[in-house]
Amino acid sequence: MNLNQLIKNHGITDRVITSITDDTRKVEKGSLFFCVKGTKFDGHTVAEEMLEKGAGAIVCEHDLGLGDNQIITENSRKLYGEVCSAWFGHPEKKIKMIGVTGTNGKTTTTNIIKHILMKNGHKTGLVGTIQNEIGDEILHTDNTTPFAYDFMALLDKMVKAGCEYVVMEVSSFGLVQNRIGSSHFDVALFTNLTQDHLDYHKDMEDYYQAKKLLFGMCDKAICNIDDDYGRRLYGEVDCTEYSFSTETDADFRAENISVRAKGSEFDFVHNGKSYHVKTNMTGMFNISNVLGAVAICIEEGIPVNDIISAVSSYGGVKGRCEIIPTNRDFTVICDYAHTPDALENVLKSLKPYADNKLICLFGCGGNRDSAKRPEMAKSAEKYADKLIITSDNPRDENPEDIINEILSGLSGSIPYDIITDRREAIYHALKTAEKDDIIVLAGKGHEDYQILGNNLHIHFDEREVVSDGLKLL
Repeated sequence: MNLNQLIKNHGITDRVITSITDDTRKVEKGSLFFCVKGTKFDGHTVAEEMLEKGAGAIVCEHDLGLGDNQIITENSRKLYGEVCSAWFGHPEKKIKMIGVTGTNGKTTTTNIIKHILMKNGHKTGLVGTIQNEIGDEILHTDNTTPFAYDFMALLDKMVKAGCEYVVMEVSSFGLVQNRIGSSHFDVALFTNLTQDHLDYHKDMEDYYQAKKLLFGMCDKAICNIDDDYGRRLYGEVDCTEYSFSTETDADFRAENISVRAKGSEFDFVHNGKSYHVKTNMTGMFNISNVLGAVAICIEEGIPVNDIISAVSSYGGVKGRCEIIPTNRDFTVICDYAHTPDALENVLKSLKPYADNKLICLFGCGGNRDSAKRPEMAKSAEKYADKLIITSDNPRDENPEDIINEILSGLSGSIPYDIITDRREAIYHALKTAEKDDIIVLAGKGHEDYQILGNNLHIHFDEREVVSDGLKLL
């Protein structure tokens, strides 16, 4: 492909480009190399080396003295995203895009939306935390929002497979780092904003502004006005906006809510009409997730009754309030809750169904926002009857140091055990469980690994760990 086809008014002699990349390992003869400055490495420092390696041209943010071989731009990461779109022939313009952002609820909401669309005859792709999907085909993913080149390659594959829609979780990282290229969304949804990723974002305002970027690239915004930031966003967006709520008057409203241990139901109110909705998922937070998904699908023109029928057949998402079979007189639930708000929500939702103790086992990830560690403890202490504090992807940090920071948030109002090894902690929970206890394994959810020092990934699936632990009883 010629350089002129990729970048307009670039100011250097046109030439044939054989590949595009911001990865030094992938540069070959004729590559267009983008100098991107990251937290640990700055591509500008190896620009000359990339030319020697065969790069056809360099994109950079300041003059590197490379003459006719350099294109200077204000933001090379942003331009890289746009060029990735062009490289694949702008697949984002050939598919209807639905984006969901927020701290909690993205995975469940996107999966419900995809289920509704597929049930109504629309082949749909999914981009998310657990996995990527093209219709019924499942693809591995390493990031909630893939990097720019991989994302456009995935969209291109979806288009070629005949997908009409793509539903995607849009992370704050993906937005700030321009991973979604020239994408424009038919409709975007905001779930909520609670403390997370403050190791990357300098404060909550910075985090909010990152999420808000999505709503500058969509035609319609759907905002959860039960959330403080959602109400704020609803008043700040420039596109057509809609609200949804389980608590107050809104464009899309849930009323007469009944939440049970193995399912929920509510009346969905929209445009003065009421429809009864049944779902196999429990928890008020899932009522909100369903409500947002229903709102999205209505705006995409799916008939309400067909939406409600699809919702009733949806079984839930792996690792989101997932019941792990035990054949015992106690219940074990696996949930991804890894933020203070998410942990509080899941425990609050399960508390009414604990005929005996509600036991919460959790830890906090290493090399991540340390300020949320005591906050996680405070959230867990609000509704649990007992805590088991353990590890959760300690990475390069000392697990005991992480646990000590968690402990600083406890008031001592309920008993707790400290067992650093997560496997042993789960075994302990199973051994000490009594009749009608509910054990919540929080933080890992769908993940089937633990991350230890030097980024070592070891296999760790809590479903398997529970099964092994039960054999020891």
